[in-house]
Amino acid sequence: MARVALVTGGTRGIGAAISKAMKAAGYKVAASYAGNDAAAEKFKAESGIPVYKWDVASFDACAAGVKQVEADLGPVDVLVNNAGITKDTAFHKMTLEQWNAVINTNLGSLFNMTRQVIEGMRARKFGRVISISSINGQKGQFGQVNYSAAKAGDIGFTKALALENAKGGITVNVICPGYINTEMVQAVPKDVLEKNVIPQIPVNRLGEPEEIARAVVFLAADEAGFITGSTLTVNGGQYHA
Repeated sequence: MARVALVTGGTRGIGAAISKAMKAAGYKVAASYAGNDAAAEKFKAESGIPVYKWDVASFDACAAGVKQVEADLGPVDVLVNNAGITKDTAFHKMTLEQWNAVINTNLGSLFNMTRQVIEGMRARKFGRVISISSINGQKGQFGQVNYSAAKAGDIGFTKALALENAKGGITVNVICPGYINTEMVQAVPKDVLEKNVIPQIPVNRLGEPEEIARAVVFLAADEAGFITGSTLTVNGGQYHA
């Protein structure tokens, strides 16, 4: 039986690449998304991967969403916590809404999603929880106190949960991408990318979403059972914690 993988934020950017790579590796994949129906339908038509819409910042929505995925595909063996948003501004101008939205989506979602599947994984003695953090959760970033705090929290969540479940065949790991060639990064003005961003990356280019997806497939494999509590940096040599 093919293992079931659920990818949050799985219809665009890094998430779409992860969903497609997991399907290519033989998994039954479900991709969740928050709001962009047009992008989700396009992704579904192109990939043949079923899509599910819910807000990962809502515990109840995650409970209902996972229940539906498991009814359709079977118990979730691999959870990829990829969904994330940005609401960048200097901290002294940051609103409570900007803080809460990013913390709830980028960190709270790890509780909301993982809590739905962890008991089943423990009962079956197998599971993979892979969360997508960020280089900015490791080193911080100007204008991203909310985002950096949430992404650093993802790393702490991973380390503790890995310890709790290490004896039960469940691994918990986190990937910290650097600057990846997605819509989010393409929104940065070209001259800023070329003058300020790319020169900081030793390999002298942006990463590709497929390069993050490859790391997810690696960590999800049955053969990766001795890797847990790890932070995998995929950033072109830009930063090493």
